Amino acid sequence: MDAYLALVRAQPLAMAMLQFAVLGTLGDLLGAWLAARRVHWPLGGGLWWRKMAKWALLAVPIKLAFVGFAGFTEALVAHGWLPQGQPLVLALATSVAINLQFGPLLVLGHRWLNNRISGTRGWQHIDRGLWSLAWFWVPAHAVTFALPPDWRIGLAALWSVVLGLILGMYSPVRAAPVLAR
Repeated sequence: MDAYLALVRAQPLAMAMLQFAVLGTLGDLLGAWLAARRVHWPLGGGLWWRKMAKWALLAVPIKLAFVGFAGFTEALVAHGWLPQGQPLVLALATSVAINLQFGPLLVLGHRWLNNRISGTRGWQHIDRGLWSLAWFWVPAHAVTFALPPDWRIGLAALWSVVLGLILGMYSPVRAAPVLAR
């Protein structure tokens, strides 16, 4: 763990990109398996690398937002707008702030990148992605922001796997997985 933390401290953006590229793509893959109710390889034809590149690209604004919104809520504490000495309140406030302000932009950007990769213009069910900010990402990031800063992006990338599993489990069975288009 010391080596991991040293890498995160030395190369925060590169490590965010690596963690999201691997774990975000894994979440896409596992979600596709669960949605199709079978183990298969839905990431053929170069889709694998494009998905990894998408996640690596998304990692940069996510990492910057994590740092920026943590500073935002700390500034609110310094100005007396949030209670001092309440780390769980601060974690929840940071999660709510990032998910209400940055989250919608990320959901839309993520969908746009998925559409570009798949060659589609699919904006159907974007409301589900936006609702996931409230039912999944606010609680998940409240836990994330309760951790020390060096652990946050790794857990956020891991949450992408968890969300992929959840969405895959509750997805109707598809003859062809969404990722194969």
